[in-house]
Order: sequence, then C-alpha cells, then structure tokens
Amino acid sequence: MKYTIFVVDDMASSLARIKRALEGVYTVITLANAERMFMALQRRLPHLILLDVEMPDMSGFEAMEKLKASPRYATIPVIFLTGNTDDATKEKGFELGAADFITKPFVSFDLVNKVKNAITKK
Repeated sequence: MKYTIFVVDDMASSLARIKRALEGVYTVITLANAERMFMALQRRLPHLILLDVEMPDMSGFEAMEKLKASPRYATIPVIFLTGNTDDATKEKGFELGAADFITKPFVSFDLVNKVKNAITKK
C-alpha cells in the first residue's frame, strides 16, 4: 500500500521539489493553497500533510487550527514547511499539534526521513 501525502505550498518550485523527493515511495498530491487542501480532503484523506506556514489565502497555522477542530481531520499528522527558523514559529506550530518542521530550503534526505518517521508514529 502506498501512503498518500498532501503537500500544500503556494510556491510551485517547492511543490515540484518535494514531489520529486517523495513520489517514488508515496502518492503525492500537490495543492497550491489551504482552500484547495480542504476541498481535496472532502474527497480523500491523506496519511500526512506537509503544510507551508506562510501562504496568502490562509496561513498554515490557521489551516492547522481548522484541521484540529474537525474530528475527521484531527488525527492526520502535519509537518510544517517554513523558511522561518525562529523559535517562536516552531513553538507555535508544536502547540498547534505539528508532528515536525522542515525548514526551507530543505535537504531531500531530511525530508524523506521526517515524512517516514511521522507516518510510522501514526
């Protein structure tokens, strides 16, 4: 069985890079914003969500609050993607229930390992 991962990021280059790193092992669905993620969630539940913190329509933190408020989505592990490395950002993400953080630009090996670990823990 192939695990499904939603990757939500407003930067096409990030989506493409993440998809290349993961697509051989996982089914990767790329989504350009949080609204599209919520539409996709109505059709399919992923095993993991990689969610960008900073997006124009709805921040990753706002999307996470919405995910955790829904019994249907609350147990899906979320790894935040961020270019911001300050402690306050990570602290807020973990308070909201993040499984982990991946700092952009990322190393493919780290991305693959963090994804694998989050899915295994679930």
